[in-house]
Amino acid sequence: MKKISLSLLAFLCFLGTKAQFTTPDTGVNWTMQDLLNTTASPLTFNGTSYTLTEDLIISENDSFTFDAADSLYVNQDVLIQVYGSFNSNPSSGEMVITATDSLTPYEGFRFENDSQISINNTVIKNGGGLRVLTPNFSLTNSYLAYNVIGAATGAVVSVSYGSPIIENNTFLENDLPAVASGANQEVSVIINGNYLEGNGQSNQNRPQINMGPSGIDTLKITQNTIIGDPTLDLVGGIAVANLTGGEIRSIIDNNTITNNRYGITVVGGNSFAYIRNNVIENNDTQGAPNLGGSGISLNSSSNTQEVVATNNEIRGNLWGITVIGEASVNLGDNEDNPGGNVFANNGNSGNTYALYNNTPNTITALHNCWIEGQANTLADAESVIFHQADDNSLGEVLYDPVGCESLAVNEQEFEQISFYPNPVQQQLFINNEQLLEEVRIVDLTGKEVFSKTLQEGQNQLEISLASGIYLLQFKKENAIKTEKLIVE
Repeated sequence: MKKISLSLLAFLCFLGTKAQFTTPDTGVNWTMQDLLNTTASPLTFNGTSYTLTEDLIISENDSFTFDAADSLYVNQDVLIQVYGSFNSNPSSGEMVITATDSLTPYEGFRFENDSQISINNTVIKNGGGLRVLTPNFSLTNSYLAYNVIGAATGAVVSVSYGSPIIENNTFLENDLPAVASGANQEVSVIINGNYLEGNGQSNQNRPQINMGPSGIDTLKITQNTIIGDPTLDLVGGIAVANLTGGEIRSIIDNNTITNNRYGITVVGGNSFAYIRNNVIENNDTQGAPNLGGSGISLNSSSNTQEVVATNNEIRGNLWGITVIGEASVNLGDNEDNPGGNVFANNGNSGNTYALYNNTPNTITALHNCWIEGQANTLADAESVIFHQADDNSLGEVLYDPVGCESLAVNEQEFEQISFYPNPVQQQLFINNEQLLEEVRIVDLTGKEVFSKTLQEGQNQLEISLASGIYLLQFKKENAIKTEKLIVE
């Protein structure tokens, strides 16, 4: 009996041991060809693509490089874990890393503390995300789509501390948010120039960018396009929260945020944020004004939150800006903040709310356009601001002077851009009555694939592009308007 039990135990231990390959920690840089040629290789090659069949561990003194436009298929539940260095940067084209079977995702990537990670021009699909435990992390010009919960449980890219760089990438229809950090982690990540659409497919109460405290350095979320999936009623745009006694220093500038549950929220005290030059439109997917739907929402239980908001365009949300608890915002003054925020059609239950001051604090909000498209009067401003005049327990909003005329001209011109057909095959026509200077077509990795100087009147563009989704960027002086283009 004892003999049988020991045999059974040994068999069970064997079943519980997961196959893996660990580099020998000898200071060598490995490539896929090196890995393929090694004894007991976890890699196979069929003449056109590679398949990773076991966990791959890169030891502390070793490095691994993808330097060519290859395809790596990864088997179900297989993990790539890096203690040393990892570099994916093909000299031309894209490196593709995806699941062997899209229905059985691989575990993803785990980048350990102090590892050195650089990922560029790389496609990462159908895996368990990137858990980033190192500050030495750069992700640029890459495409991340259809990833699920695995190595990373908070986001496709889950960052932990320091100042990682996430720039000019596309995040498309992943189960989790695109980028996130933990509530008790201090991360001053740079998130710049990315295209996010339809992330959060699991429809949890998490925004597409979901950040905790920044620490003493500055969190920067700039020049991103963040488009929601209208069928997801819990997913917001951008959240920055201090819930554990840390500190927030953040810059949220020049983003376009549309079709989410809400646009931007800053939560918690001991926090400072610039929110400038953002276009925040139609963030109302939940349709429940008591639960969300603000273009910008500011919430703090202490009077140690300070936000400066300038030149934002806030349209079509259930609320324009909501200020809650003891939060504070400067929407324009006669000193350092010129105001310039534009509001249009933010409301619910038959009422329009450009600004709702649900705090006892006085808010300065000078030089803003409270009703876009017309010359504003003080009565116009009062009609869309909820404050002390409506409930004497609330703080006053100081909004005199108001102004609109010069603010809406560029946007109105941009709204009149006519281009067709869309979807397009080879010929695209642009009717340029606004004296636009140039049009660029970029793919979803941010790479320019076409550009042309525009003439006044009708322009005909001959394009030859692979089928897919692209972005049209129209330029006039210092302004850029981005539209989606589908190529068949």
